[in-house]
Amino acid sequence: MKILTINPGSTSTKIAVFEDNTALFEETIRHDADEIAGFQRIVDQFEFRKGFITQALEERGLSLGDLDVVVGRGGLMKPIEGGVYEVNRAMLDDLADKGIWGREHASNLGAYLARSIGDEAGIPAFITDPVTVDEMCELARFSGVPEIKRKSLFHALNVRACARKAASELGKPLEKCNFVVIHMGGGISVVAVREGRCIDVNNALLGMGPFSPQRAGALPIGDLIQMCFSGEYTQKELEGKFAKKSGLIAYTGTDNGSELEKRAAEGDETALSALKAMGYQVVKEAGGAAAVLKGEVDAVVFTGGLVYAQKILMPFLKEHLSFLGKHIEYPGEKEMEALADAGRRVMAGEEKSKKYS
Repeated sequence: MKILTINPGSTSTKIAVFEDNTALFEETIRHDADEIAGFQRIVDQFEFRKGFITQALEERGLSLGDLDVVVGRGGLMKPIEGGVYEVNRAMLDDLADKGIWGREHASNLGAYLARSIGDEAGIPAFITDPVTVDEMCELARFSGVPEIKRKSLFHALNVRACARKAASELGKPLEKCNFVVIHMGGGISVVAVREGRCIDVNNALLGMGPFSPQRAGALPIGDLIQMCFSGEYTQKELEGKFAKKSGLIAYTGTDNGSELEKRAAEGDETALSALKAMGYQVVKEAGGAAAVLKGEVDAVVFTGGLVYAQKILMPFLKEHLSFLGKHIEYPGEKEMEALADAGRRVMAGEEKSKKYS
């Protein structure tokens, strides 16, 4: 079974072809920023990017006719439960222009590219586990202010894939497992997984939880209000500051965990303090997730690029979370593998696809 996976970024498109669970090739196609800027809407780029995808396949002796299924990265669609969804018109309509979230994002192209290629090749097209996966329990939605509800926005694709992998490693069905999953990349997601469902998350974009290499995390409300009304920033500037220019990069000038560990080992106290402070906040969030699970945790699962930070950050986290028992580590992000496995499971009849409506 040959599976094409597509993961669009702002100026790149990652693609891979898998034969069952084995990658035949992976490639990151870089796009000229000026060409990308020439499109009025992000969704208008899909034919442009599709041309590069078919060219990359042809260069490796593959055609669309060789494929059995295509799986794209899910975008900013309405909140849905986790799983594999066939790309349909309702989904494309919700992802068009600024969509239901009022925000364009390159990941919205995943469904468009998958559908277009699937239609041309005569094969099924799916997306799986977008960032808007929402399986939160009702109590988790309360913020303390009735006008504001907590939202589920997190690294759902990698989190759910790692939970599934951890369950397999433990020899148990995912539906019988409780995990605290900690994804640490540019943003950090800390997720309470109860019986396979992500019942509480910290909203890893502009929500709560720990600060990350790039994001601010939860902030003191009074100081935040003062900053908002200081006249020094527009709303857009503050959103950019809190989403991309806060956390480690604000304290140290870099968001590279390996570089910061090297600097800390060489005596840079600022680097050391920033890493430990981030770890401290991750530990607090993970402890809260474990409490939601009543302490019944099969394992703490660490994933994302920062799992490679094995000199300072990971020892700090494991020491402070040792009371929760077993730790499992999956360094890096396995998004392409997760997309391919979703397509394989559905085509093999191991899982039913869901309808987006």
